[in-house]
Amino acid sequence: MSDALGKMRTFVEGFPDFDILGSLEIDWTDEVPNCAGLFPAGMVEVSRKADITGNVAVTNQYNFALYARLPKMGQPDDAGAELNASWVMAFQEWVQAQSVLGLAPAFGDNPRSERIAASNGALYSAGDEGTALYAVQLSVRFEKRYKRS
Repeated sequence: MSDALGKMRTFVEGFPDFDILGSLEIDWTDEVPNCAGLFPAGMVEVSRKADITGNVAVTNQYNFALYARLPKMGQPDDAGAELNASWVMAFQEWVQAQSVLGLAPAFGDNPRSERIAASNGALYSAGDEGTALYAVQLSVRFEKRYKRS
């Protein structure tokens, strides 16, 4: 497992209300309630700056999707839907707080400039088997420095 993937997995599992999910798989999630999958979506180079000595600072962004399968008791299920949506929103708020307070893991060479965000949390699909799949986009923006020898 890549270092970045391992860090993100450990970070997500650290959410205080993660215990409603029995497991966090990579690139897969089961059809049963209370499980989740973390799907890496690659890295993007955002910018690159070189100084006069040839040293380079690169700003990168890792992207992930978290899919959480939660129970849903048919239609309408306002109580279950509200619990699920509240969980998704609480997760996004927790990610923001961890990032702002400097408690999130470091992915690059300048931890104070890093930013982890959880966004666009929403119901992705609802199945007839009594589950609802929610998706949250996760991104990590970080700086990597390369020194010319």
